[in-house]
Amino acid sequence: MKLEDFDYELPEELIAQTPLKDRASSRLMVVDKKTGEIEHRKFADIIQYLNPGDCLVLNDTRVMPARLFGEKKDTGAHVEVLLLKQIEGDRWETLVKPAKRVKVGTVLTFGEGKLIAKCIDELEYGGRIFEFQYDGIFYEILDELGEMPLPPYIKERLEEKDRYQTVYAREIGSAAAPTAGLHFTEELLAEIKKKGVHVSFITLHVGLGTFRPVNVDVIEEHEMHAEFYHMTEETAQLLNHVKTSGGRIISVGTTSTRTLETIASRHEGKFVAESGWTEIFIYPGYEYKAIDCLVTNFHLPKSTLIMLVSALAGRDTILHAYHTAVQERYRFFSFGDAMFIK
Repeated sequence: MKLEDFDYELPEELIAQTPLKDRASSRLMVVDKKTGEIEHRKFADIIQYLNPGDCLVLNDTRVMPARLFGEKKDTGAHVEVLLLKQIEGDRWETLVKPAKRVKVGTVLTFGEGKLIAKCIDELEYGGRIFEFQYDGIFYEILDELGEMPLPPYIKERLEEKDRYQTVYAREIGSAAAPTAGLHFTEELLAEIKKKGVHVSFITLHVGLGTFRPVNVDVIEEHEMHAEFYHMTEETAQLLNHVKTSGGRIISVGTTSTRTLETIASRHEGKFVAESGWTEIFIYPGYEYKAIDCLVTNFHLPKSTLIMLVSALAGRDTILHAYHTAVQERYRFFSFGDAMFIK
């Protein structure tokens, strides 16, 4: 398939720059994947589409304040570093800007020396591996010095760090938020549980793949970057029970989807407790083995994420829904509105 098959026109003013004050007040486009029928609702209305016995699967990863602004120790030149994933100990894979200033052996300082980083390897696409030195607890220093790693299309400064976290975030390790989950409030989740809908959690730490564009014309040639995932025994048992009992697996976000489909693909459609790295690339032609429905945001043109949702509902259905969203002035991307594919 061609990359151009997943393109669409998006006016820049529809890219949401700030989160809404009330998480659940965003708009919700409901798309029937069988008929292509579209409904326009508020996100809080999603409870009306969930049935007792269904299971809502949420990604409980927590975003690190992973954007650091430092200086080269020898010249004082300014360098921006984005932490992507911990390799081992105090070694981290990062993205650096401007990368040309940072070679193997370069030493950076942050917060007047509270954090020091030495470049020990160069990777493609501006990637670097650093070894950090510090006194105290790394994540406490990061919380003091770091900023939330907002996507490049968001130009406004985020006033409250927690608005780029889900209300259920707990497992720290992501370089970006699982943004479909930003719409849920604790009150809405309590109402969903009260209705008899199961709520379960998996973990996928969002990494470099989120920031990497598709640079090939034929999408089958694109290579996904590996991301770490984890599923507990409790969650695996619950999901298997829901499947055998006739309930639906409703994935919240593409990150939850990639985790569920990775595990189900490896175990003949069953869920098992495991941790590992996934490079799964889902695009039209893929046969879903784990999920029945999907809660997701609106994604960038020609991205792997719009390919994933097209694999679930069909490319024509999704592109029609996106054109409708533009006409109806929906808000797009991380702080934007949501879609429920049922």
